[in-house]
Amino acid sequence: MDSRFEIVNADSMQAYQGMDIGTAKPSDRMLERLPHHLVSFLPPSVQYNAGDFVKRAEKLLNEIASRGRYPVVCGGTAFYIRCLLFGLPESPEGGGETRSRLRGLEKEKGSAALREELARRDPEAAVRIAPNDRYRTGRALEILESSGRSVFSYQWPRMLRRDYRFMILGLERPREELYRRIDARVDVMFAAGLAEEVRGLMENGCLADDPGMKAIGYREFFEMRRGCLTFADVKERIMRDSRRYAKRQMTSFRAIPEVQWVNASDLDGISARIETYVQSRALDHGHGNQA
Repeated sequence: MDSRFEIVNADSMQAYQGMDIGTAKPSDRMLERLPHHLVSFLPPSVQYNAGDFVKRAEKLLNEIASRGRYPVVCGGTAFYIRCLLFGLPESPEGGGETRSRLRGLEKEKGSAALREELARRDPEAAVRIAPNDRYRTGRALEILESSGRSVFSYQWPRMLRRDYRFMILGLERPREELYRRIDARVDVMFAAGLAEEVRGLMENGCLADDPGMKAIGYREFFEMRRGCLTFADVKERIMRDSRRYAKRQMTSFRAIPEVQWVNASDLDGISARIETYVQSRALDHGHGNQA
């Protein structure tokens, strides 16, 4: 394995501990051969968001570059990658008394109370944020209380940030092939013990409302516990949800400028592009801040 590179994981669910099979984490052998960061460092009960990812990733990019290596930001959460490439909006940070009060309200009266408050104070946000998205609902209320402004009044940066030098590679496959591979991967996950993994998480106290348990491949089992699904139904729903997610993610990735699209099966072509980039940077000003 090429020792010049280290991986910075940008998959929002691979960050959680104990969720190995359903998130298709790298194998132990791969983790031993190639350094990976931001994998399995949070319990499923802890919220992980784009702001957390960007702060951690920026620190890692600089640390990896200082070792004379190249950071490779890799993963399937397009929103996280976009936030790293463009930067975050200038909205106020959350936390403190406001967050404590909102959590207390949710604990006392349920998440519906937060939705009602958001609908009363910011109807546009209530329409644009999914009803079951507890994190974004709470965040919108935090911003309202700290700034008096809607979360949607803050503009997202539209230009790639210039404090890093990015090479952006997008891997693509024909849609029919991609969907076949998704279905086959779900079959492999079940054969590898996905149901047993989820059962273990439940026995260790994980609940349906935990952020990690909202992931595809996990939330469907909680629906089965409510008596709505069989195991066959769960598998089919995971396949369906994964295909839909892949379609949404590809749409998001294609909206990012300066992406070099390559066929995911063209390993030689991918390697050649990376090597060309590495050589060009070596002739430039040293490694610097690159990804």
